[in-house]
Amino acid sequence: MKLLFAHGWGFGSAFWEPLANLLADMPQAIDDCGYFGAPRACRVEGPCLAITHSYGTMRVLADPPPGLVGIVAINGFERFTARPDRAGVPVRVVDRMLRRFGEDPRAVLAEFRRQCGAGDGFGEIDADLLRTDLLRLRDAQPPLPAVPVLSLQGARDPLLPEAMRASVFAGAAVSRIESAAGGHLLPLEAPELCAGAVRGMIGHGA
Repeated sequence: MKLLFAHGWGFGSAFWEPLANLLADMPQAIDDCGYFGAPRACRVEGPCLAITHSYGTMRVLADPPPGLVGIVAINGFERFTARPDRAGVPVRVVDRMLRRFGEDPRAVLAEFRRQCGAGDGFGEIDADLLRTDLLRLRDAQPPLPAVPVLSLQGARDPLLPEAMRASVFAGAAVSRIESAAGGHLLPLEAPELCAGAVRGMIGHGA
């Protein structure tokens, strides 16, 4: 079985380095949207387990590989913004980001990454691609997965409201783990926990 890694908005393939290293004994494919350089799409043949972070979960749900057998959704969700019938991040938060994005996309991205807990710098950006995916983050709601999902959330996530974390993937075959000390960047903050969750998912037949 191959592991397919899909990063979230405002990050790239390098985000997965600590976790991928802990799972180096397994075949891996790591995609890259191209926010900071050339994009890298991964076409995976045969059975695969998707390891997703944040918006990367929505990306996999919108275009699941044919051999997908399960998802380990780390700080993940199937919809980001709130609706009257479901918890989420207020739409006004994303709208404010979009308004500012046209004036200073780097400042918006830097602020978002700081809020998530990533204070490191970044290189040149593809502002058009980031804005396109920010719109998807606001509006999209791909179908619930038909495969088992392990939802791994941080109890101290500064981005995702508690009610949202508790209700993601409602209606799907989902199990949950919550890291008491974790935030929104669990693959960086607690890679050992994430690696254990991935191995546990495979051990249970995903």
